[in-house]
Amino acid sequence: MKKFTNHVVRFLNDESGPTAVEYAIMLALIVIVCIGTIQAVGRNANTRFQTIANTLR
Repeated sequence: MKKFTNHVVRFLNDESGPTAVEYAIMLALIVIVCIGTIQAVGRNANTRFQTIANTLR
């Protein structure tokens, strides 16, 4: 029984699992922000090129 109790206590004190989850969440948020930024820049560039193309016609 003491071994089981020691395993449970060690499991509850282990912080490597939550740390990995926190890193995964941060990575997901960074990826979402990067994708949103790239899309916004792409839309802005497309609009700019369309304006230039219409001006040159």
